Amino acid sequence: MALSIATVWTRCATVLFVFSGMWGIALPITRYSIPEEMQEGSVVANLATDLGLDVRALVTRKAKLDIIHTKKYLDINKETGELFILEKIDREYICSSKTTSCFLKTDVILENPIRIFYIELEIMDINDNAPIFRRETMQLDISESTAPGERFSLTNAVDADVGANSIKTYYLSESKYFTIEIQTGSDGSKYVDLVINSNLDREEQAVHNLILTAADGGVPARSSTASIILMVLDINDNAPFFNQPIYAINVTENSPIGTLVMKLSATDLDEGTNAEITYSYTLYTSEKTQEKFSLNSNTGEIKVKDVIDFEESHSFDIYIQARDQGSNSLSGDSKVMAFITDLNDNYPEVTITSFKSTVKEDVSIGTLIAVISISDRDSGDNGEVELTLNQQASLPFVLDKSSEDYFALLISEPLDRETIPRYDITFIVTDKGTPRLFDNETITLEILDVNDNAPVFPQSFYTIHVVENNVPGALLMSLSAFDPDLHENQYLVYFIMEKEIINTSMSMLFSINPENGNLYALKTFDFEREREFLFHIEARDSGLPPLSSNVTVHIIILDQNDNTPLIVSPWRAQGSVIEEVIPRSADKGFLVVKVIAIDTDSLQNSRVTYQLLQTSDSSLFSLDQYNGEIRTTRMFSYRDPRHQRLVVVAKDNGDPALSATITIKISTVEHMVTPFSETTEVPSEFDLFTDLNLYLVIGLGSVSFLLLITILVVIVLKCQKPKPMKMPPAINMNLNSLNRNSVISRNSFISQRCSTIADSTLISSDAYWYSLFLAETRKGKVVVRQPIVPKGAGYFVSSIPRSTGPTETSDSRASTLQDSRASSDLP
Repeated sequence: MALSIATVWTRCATVLFVFSGMWGIALPITRYSIPEEMQEGSVVANLATDLGLDVRALVTRKAKLDIIHTKKYLDINKETGELFILEKIDREYICSSKTTSCFLKTDVILENPIRIFYIELEIMDINDNAPIFRRETMQLDISESTAPGERFSLTNAVDADVGANSIKTYYLSESKYFTIEIQTGSDGSKYVDLVINSNLDREEQAVHNLILTAADGGVPARSSTASIILMVLDINDNAPFFNQPIYAINVTENSPIGTLVMKLSATDLDEGTNAEITYSYTLYTSEKTQEKFSLNSNTGEIKVKDVIDFEESHSFDIYIQARDQGSNSLSGDSKVMAFITDLNDNYPEVTITSFKSTVKEDVSIGTLIAVISISDRDSGDNGEVELTLNQQASLPFVLDKSSEDYFALLISEPLDRETIPRYDITFIVTDKGTPRLFDNETITLEILDVNDNAPVFPQSFYTIHVVENNVPGALLMSLSAFDPDLHENQYLVYFIMEKEIINTSMSMLFSINPENGNLYALKTFDFEREREFLFHIEARDSGLPPLSSNVTVHIIILDQNDNTPLIVSPWRAQGSVIEEVIPRSADKGFLVVKVIAIDTDSLQNSRVTYQLLQTSDSSLFSLDQYNGEIRTTRMFSYRDPRHQRLVVVAKDNGDPALSATITIKISTVEHMVTPFSETTEVPSEFDLFTDLNLYLVIGLGSVSFLLLITILVVIVLKCQKPKPMKMPPAINMNLNSLNRNSVISRNSFISQRCSTIADSTLISSDAYWYSLFLAETRKGKVVVRQPIVPKGAGYFVSSIPRSTGPTETSDSRASTLQDSRASSDLP
């Protein structure tokens, strides 16, 4: 399409010859006409043909076009000789919109020899621009008094196109009040005027919205619109008016000053100052009426100005005028008829003639609190009054009519300050008029406190767990009581109720802060000595008489793993090595020695297990981790050394675990020499008359006597404890049998260790070892060795020798294993 248009315009091109004196030769001017906005690549003309040039000369002579307006709109195809569009050409950009013709001039330059051809390209306008209003919205203010035919100039539109493509006409949206007239300027521009067709009325329509459209003459035509807002300005052409010419209202007598009687509202259809209305009395309103009622000039509110009495006047006529604030002010009138309504206008009165503002909470029923009188200045039913109490809450009071118009306020129920500390008593007096009038008077009665509440602890029994080895002075618990009384009646003092445990006062063990009830421990407790404490703490107020209450406190001492296991068998001096002698012919499973350790802790902390820490030959001996028995795992061979060394560790089950070790040196002999064998036992009758047995009998008798005294003391102390501990029956049976046969010795045997401990029994005060284990008991005497045990630990150890021959003991202090029930079995 672009090529055909260019061809048409090219055929219309005219070649002109211009003579130039500078060159002295005639230089031709070639002119072409094309429409603007042609597509890039469109051919304008065959330049080589029009200039009479050979196409090949365009290349050899280096044909070129100069740059126009810093842009290169055209170029030459040197292969075909055609002049084509290199960039779109906008006529409105190149030429002014005022000019009807637009030319684009360029030069074609050839070299060898130099020759210049002048080219003029006429750019024809197309309708590519729509009209544009300089202002999209136009606002005009027109007075409603403007006469028809008045003209107002409007902002015209502009169009960048020229000729027939420029603005042709304007159109106005439909309106019965306005029309437009189009004017043509000397340069052909179109101008538009707004003309008023009929009278305007702002009260009918204050704003007119119109649409102005500008259209050009192009094909197809282009157009644009602008909005016209016409504001009709008001003039004072409307007088104020009331909704009614006469108003009738009712006013209650004795209405408070400032009471709103009514609010008048006049209407003015104008606006601005023309619609601002002020209200005033007319000359027809009497001065008396103006004294009773006030009129607000701005709002039109009529209010009570003075006391209105029905008996003085039954009605009032009020004449009101409403006037606007226009330059030529207009006004309107109305009448208000106010009718006074009679009512019961005297309120009854209540007077407190005497009043007791404070009473104690233990005051007796029937006590007089106040005397009240009532009155009413009215007469008849309006003067009859009655007095009542505020019954919103149940009050412990009653009204007693003592005489005409006098009442006494009495206490009807017991008072409790802790429940209600004060009473707001409201007396309500009401007449029997229509409507009924009432008045009220409130008094406040304060209730004084008496000491009628004992302190109360949150709990009746407290259990406190204390871990042994506590720091003296440590806070155990805060035992605070509550007393709902006031002042000195609620000031509490705490103390420990004295009680002795094992000749020790509770105040020596515990302390309590008398002010806040903080309970402290005064000493470090040992679980192995004290397990629990049970005592009472009393809280006493400072009232008269003082009241108190107490609470039971149960202190439970919790165990810590603070005692290292103590090896009691085989016994040895501090740091010494235990020596044991066994035959080399001992069979597999032969009991070499039994290690017994005790732990004064309780429960898991006292469970002791055994293990071999060091051994000279691990294949020769075994150790039972629970009972501590060391036995041979095989028979001795000739390669085995004569002396073996074992290190045994006894470890408790605490966290962290504590342990003790013992070193045992085992010697083997070919033949065991025993003073007496099982086949050559000395009869028991013979044993009774040996010197050794005589000494043992004397020692046994002495120890039995001391033990009996000790048991009696223990029994007395046990009876004082809340919960005496019971010894298991199995222990008692074994103890009874042991008491009949035992001789006590502290040191170990010296007879070349010819015997080993066959079994032993460990009994602790917490009954951890529940029963005695007796094994491999043979004929002979029972020997019990007393280990070095911490004072008060309460442990008993018994051992039974394997040999039946006489035994030697050291002169160490002896003891026996028995309980209170076995004391009667002693010889």
